[in-house]
Amino acid sequence: MVNTRPPKIDELLKIDPYLHDFQDEISRRYGVFLDYQRRIEECGGMEEFTSSYKQFGLNVQPDNSVKGLEWAPAAEKLALIGDFNNWDQNANVYKKEEHGKWSITVPAKEDGSCPIPHNSVIKIAVSRHGATHFKLSPWATFVTCPNPKETVIYHQNFWNPPEKYQLKEARPARPASLRIYEAHVGISSSEGKINTYREFADDVLPRIQKQGYNAIQLMAVMEHVYYASFGYQVSNFFAVSSRCGTPEDLKYLVDKAHSLGIFMLLDVVHSHASKNVEDGLNQWDGSNGGYFHDNARGYHNLWDSRLFDYTQTETLRFLLSNVRWWVEEYGFDGFRFDGVSSMIYHSHGMNDDFCGGYPMYFGLNADTDSLVYLMLANDFLHKKYPFMITIAEEVSGMPGICRPVEEGGQGFDYRLAMALPDMWIKILKHTSDEDWKIDDIVFNLENRRYAEKHVAYAESHDQALVGDKTIAFWLMDKEMYDFMSTDSPLTPIIDRGLSLHKLIRLITIGLGGEAWLNFIGNEFGHPEWLDFPRVGNGESFHYARRQFNLVDAEYLRYKFLNNWDREMMLLEERTGFLHKGYAYTSWKHDGDKTIVFERGGLVFVINLHPTKSFADYSIGVNTPGRYRIALNSDESKFGGHNRIDNSIKFHTTDDGYAGRRHRLQVYITCRTAIVLEKEDD
Repeated sequence: MVNTRPPKIDELLKIDPYLHDFQDEISRRYGVFLDYQRRIEECGGMEEFTSSYKQFGLNVQPDNSVKGLEWAPAAEKLALIGDFNNWDQNANVYKKEEHGKWSITVPAKEDGSCPIPHNSVIKIAVSRHGATHFKLSPWATFVTCPNPKETVIYHQNFWNPPEKYQLKEARPARPASLRIYEAHVGISSSEGKINTYREFADDVLPRIQKQGYNAIQLMAVMEHVYYASFGYQVSNFFAVSSRCGTPEDLKYLVDKAHSLGIFMLLDVVHSHASKNVEDGLNQWDGSNGGYFHDNARGYHNLWDSRLFDYTQTETLRFLLSNVRWWVEEYGFDGFRFDGVSSMIYHSHGMNDDFCGGYPMYFGLNADTDSLVYLMLANDFLHKKYPFMITIAEEVSGMPGICRPVEEGGQGFDYRLAMALPDMWIKILKHTSDEDWKIDDIVFNLENRRYAEKHVAYAESHDQALVGDKTIAFWLMDKEMYDFMSTDSPLTPIIDRGLSLHKLIRLITIGLGGEAWLNFIGNEFGHPEWLDFPRVGNGESFHYARRQFNLVDAEYLRYKFLNNWDREMMLLEERTGFLHKGYAYTSWKHDGDKTIVFERGGLVFVINLHPTKSFADYSIGVNTPGRYRIALNSDESKFGGHNRIDNSIKFHTTDDGYAGRRHRLQVYITCRTAIVLEKEDD
């Protein structure tokens, strides 16, 4: 392997001149990337390599025989066992092949039918050093827990239904602006239960479409034995979470989303794996290695999980085939890669403040193997699927994460703006309204890498999980239990909470990124927090649900926040301000608590002051003409007080203001935002 200058690195250097000093390291990483690609070519090429799910695991052939292939380099014997052969470990024994692979063929029955009944239980008996363990194939596509009350061990089910669901709907076009609805199927019912893929498709998808979202980020789909892990302790990478339904049910969900024009993103966890031995990937072949590092690098001490060895050809085969599987088999349109910051540093970000600057990004703590795996995955996905969108959960600010691989970047389309929700929670916890620092808020919202797109959000599932609570609950807390009815008094706490909830979301979508994300239920100010059934809470589902009944009740004030969120999404849909360049902030006044910025032809005027309203308040704009109110948070349908007349037109004058060529004067009441739009000449 030699350093190889990326062919378009000059584009990256134009964007970030500080990278001139680190060209050698960028070229070294790119050289490793090319070396990995050459290794894949020697294995038959990227097309065959990423289609390995067609050979590995168990696959039914046209003549109804079943062929199997596994990589288990440390094993001494493999046998396929199950109901179909009375669990006889000598009936169907794998043949040892080269390079640690094992193959098997189970002939069709005499009548030509498949020898393994659909949905019957199977396992692989893996023997090493005189011990035999019943394991699940790493490539298993469906696993279930037969009796959760008696055992937590999952079994592999042979999934071969007589009629498979065929995806029918065309994929929606790749959105120019992403308005993402982050969802978890299991918690998506207002009832105390685990919801299903089909119920989500029939009951929740129409809500999401009506709300104006054009993409769903679906969490916790890859099978995970521990429900309370929120899907992050993946045990079976090719299997759908069976607690929500079957593979065919998930296909139905994706198909219905596509019929509604919704782009489907899957939360994919390739940063680590569950350390489960009985039903996970850990010690699959009897060793501590295999797909993982067989040393300290193979363990994540904080997450108590296993870490992949991305230098292994078979690990690359497994993971690259995995992303392709979810696109080809289930119709997903893109991915949100979980735990990227943990992947790309040897320290996994533990106890790191990420204040080391560029030497930190390109020093010894940076994990080349993980960075190159991400380059391989993104390069393959974007070349194979022109519609593909990938998002990185990355907090350190690593340069180039969202730049093309040809420039020396990692090839993602977006990264999550993870500092923003932390900022809002910190403000709400520790700062009174009068002491909000407007300069700091604007700086944090705008502080992101130039020419790398970010997904803005005020809160996600992380902020809702037990130990924290939703923004709505930080704002209104226990008063939400007694004063969210329109028949009850509008208390100062509820009034403040409704107002700031709207303003926080508007300023975040306006200034914080090039895409938007909302976690299920937060669009209407879901109360409390998120806590899955576990021993510590008596296995309760009370906090593991989304109470859509609250927003459906006309007599409750949740509808006001829902209305506001929907109008924000529809305004973005109509104007596309998220993809029309950066905002220009012309005014941020700490005393007045006001912010004014222009973006995508709109003028955002936000007054965060708790008591002061301003008549004839001057703001600067660059485009002359007549403006109208496109959005007004003080309207009664948004829980406001109707203090601003939406019929008023605003005319510019030529005596510029705040560094802009023209001036407007507006009436802006306390804790209110208006968005102005220029009328056609």
